[in-house]
Amino acid sequence: MLLAVVAVIFGLALLVWSADKFVDGAAATANHFGMPPLLIGMLVIGFGTSAPEMVVSALASSQGNPGLALGNAFGSNITNIALVLGITAVLAPIAVSSQVLKREMPILIAITLLMAWPLYDLTITSIEAWMLLAIFAGYMGWSVYQGSRGSNDQLATDFDKEIKEHQMPIGKATFWLIVGLILLVVSSRLLVWGAVDIAMALGVSDLVIGLTVVAIGTSLPELASAIVAVRKNEHDLAFGNVIGSNMFNTLAVVGIAGAIHPISLEPLVLHRDWLAMTLLTFLLVIFSFRVNRPTRLNRIHGGILLGCYVAYTLYLLKTGF
Repeated sequence: MLLAVVAVIFGLALLVWSADKFVDGAAATANHFGMPPLLIGMLVIGFGTSAPEMVVSALASSQGNPGLALGNAFGSNITNIALVLGITAVLAPIAVSSQVLKREMPILIAITLLMAWPLYDLTITSIEAWMLLAIFAGYMGWSVYQGSRGSNDQLATDFDKEIKEHQMPIGKATFWLIVGLILLVVSSRLLVWGAVDIAMALGVSDLVIGLTVVAIGTSLPELASAIVAVRKNEHDLAFGNVIGSNMFNTLAVVGIAGAIHPISLEPLVLHRDWLAMTLLTFLLVIFSFRVNRPTRLNRIHGGILLGCYVAYTLYLLKTGF
């Protein structure tokens, strides 16, 4: 048990560090090849910040722990909205002017609602998983098209500033891209092994561990980047990282895990976890979306989101044992 706890702590720390290096290397490499800042942000950085969830869920599914994979995806989405944006908005209100993000928020709601379809019969089959990945590919194609047209958007400006701050020679960028990816896999193996061992020792399902410990750990890059972005007055970047990450988690992370191994679900996944994720997504839109005014999350909104996260976690612990 002690060794498993050490493996989880060390795995999470290495996972966060390697994800950061992977994102820096990938963004700098893409910049060297002349990719527009908005595309680098939406695709390269989007993939990078969701890389921990993708690798952890893929490994968990391949090792016969699909509950951990699904819990990681849904738990990360819940954590991103309620904990990451909640803490960030309490520290400093978030004002967003990007039209790209306003277009993506309704898409996030549609994708979240869509997840009820594969969850309804409590089994995510390989066909359903591949369909999720096909939808994800379509979304990526749409993002590339929109990103090539949105060079004057505020989000593009924020991404451009971040990319310039992390410029590096192509050799160094390639090095961190490769090393970061390798360490992502190594740290994920440690994390999955430790998490499964802890779940068995405590008598809880790997789903609960995925929804709590693993989800918080894999969401740490989003929390760190959101706080730093708001401190730099790059509010669109802070908000955009969460919106993009949740789309990647819902479609790509669940899709990859289900394509590797069909996922059998506990009924609570639909009635508790998907419902919580959906309600939080709607709450985020109600709090922040304005048609002709900047999107804004104030400190009261942040406090409510944090309260929702505490309530969900307590209910999860009550029903998880």
